[in-house]
Amino acid sequence: PVGLGPVARPDRTRRRATMSFFLRAPCLQSLKQTTGIVGLEVIPNGRQVLGDLVRKVLFDVRASIPEDAGYRKVVEQTYEHRLAIIEANEDPAAIEAEIGSGQLEELVAQAKDELGLIPKMAEWKPWVFDHTIKIHDEEAPANNEAEK
Repeated sequence: PVGLGPVARPDRTRRRATMSFFLRAPCLQSLKQTTGIVGLEVIPNGRQVLGDLVRKVLFDVRASIPEDAGYRKVVEQTYEHRLAIIEANEDPAAIEAEIGSGQLEELVAQAKDELGLIPKMAEWKPWVFDHTIKIHDEEAPANNEAEK
């Protein structure tokens, strides 16, 4: 429009400055758009979801698996470590870096898999060893003919 050149320009500049502010705002930069992994969607509240699942894994393994079972010891150690990291950090990137086993979404998938495995391990009881093994020594002579 004619005659609005000087008036229109400050509005455009203000609009660009406002848009630029929003594009540079730290809170908007931290929003993850994709995991980069096919079939693995971004979880907007990944820290909270992971924390809840880790607590559930710890509860379930303690409720279902004997204290002296190696499986329980490993699961408890792994998930207690993860819970401590989650509780100590608000930043998802810091949690991912410190745990070192993938993105939050991958950690969520691992915890869900563990929750599916715990009841199976409780059913299978691989820590129960109630049979004997017969060992056959092939180097020992089968009879005394070898000595004659």
